[in-house]
Amino acid sequence: MQTAFITGAGSGIGRSLAHALAAKGCAIYITDINGENLAKVEQELKAKQVNVHARVLDVSKKDDVFAAAADAEAKIGPIDGMFNNAGISFSDLVVSHEYDDFEKVMDVDFWGVVHGTKAVLPKMIERGTGHVINISSIFGIIGVPSQAAYCAAKHAVKGFNESLFYELEDTGVQVHSVHPGGVDTGIVKHGVHKNSLNGEVDREEMEQRFKDNARTTPDDAAKVILDGVARGKYRILVGGDARLIDRLQRWMPNAWRKIFPRLMKGAFEGEEAAAK
Repeated sequence: MQTAFITGAGSGIGRSLAHALAAKGCAIYITDINGENLAKVEQELKAKQVNVHARVLDVSKKDDVFAAAADAEAKIGPIDGMFNNAGISFSDLVVSHEYDDFEKVMDVDFWGVVHGTKAVLPKMIERGTGHVINISSIFGIIGVPSQAAYCAAKHAVKGFNESLFYELEDTGVQVHSVHPGGVDTGIVKHGVHKNSLNGEVDREEMEQRFKDNARTTPDDAAKVILDGVARGKYRILVGGDARLIDRLQRWMPNAWRKIFPRLMKGAFEGEEAAAK
């Protein structure tokens, strides 16, 4: 991969992807809605003499995504890898969901992926090469309470990826469906969280619970993703928790729902150890 476009590159997995690709000599076009974070990552990469260009971008805005893709091609050349990574988190019960909140999650977490894919796909198909790396989640495989909007968006990404996989057969272009488990990023800290089954969300408690269960670092996640892309894998599970949950819901589609609450309390240690 000689060139890459990364959304959500100002922090977390996106930042780690940018650094990992830079280490491989890749020219990078990084985007994020947070201009301050994006500028920091840009400076980090420039300090390493990396060919990097940055642009503040709201992936929910289709025209802006297409304009950014065109600008990237003008500055770094044809895009070999499109990493649709940007995402936001939101917690609330369906009964109390405001439509504006639900739509915002879908606009970023699902439509952002669609916009990014469509912005680069025609030229990739024309060239007969390229990788589209779309970040779903383990919550794109299962559903959990208070995460209906997020789960719906990530399930939509999974379905989008599966359809695209078949459409791209024999084109030379590959799509990769990435499903991270708990990765220690700021997605929960910077998300909007209202209600859970226990009532109004205690943000401090929720953030701590997420950190306790987020056993995978962004750097480790980036390595797993890039290794999967290099091997031509369609489905990339990131983290021992993702692998364990995926197996349970496939092997025991009904019984696993009774087991899942225990896993959320930190029962991933055995799977993590086995994975290392």
